[in-house]
Amino acid sequence: QVQLVESGGGLVQPGGSLRLSCAASGSTSSVTAMGWYRQVPGKLRDLVATISRRGTTNYADSVKGRFTISRDNAEDKVYLQMDSLKPEDTAVYYCMSMTLSGRTYWGQGTQVTVSS
Repeated sequence: QVQLVESGGGLVQPGGSLRLSCAASGSTSSVTAMGWYRQVPGKLRDLVATISRRGTTNYADSVKGRFTISRDNAEDKVYLQMDSLKPEDTAVYYCMSMTLSGRTYWGQGTQVTVSS
């Protein structure tokens, strides 16, 4: 079992920045990829960015050049630095981890609202 706790969401004006954090606990030695997804009401949960244990990253086209994912393997944490935020980035952001066995775990989500 892996437990994930997100923090860092909130309200920000367009063009502003936020940094999301996610702390993993439990069977973290089995975790391979970690990442962030987001969801708005009535829509499916979409990929934002993922990062492998070795640091290989993958981003959704909509956030490339604006968001940066990073990871601290020693602390079992993953971060999402979000810059140049747009109103369409408004969503609940979920932290994700995947284990060697292919099992996926999710955090409880943190709301990000981009509005003036």
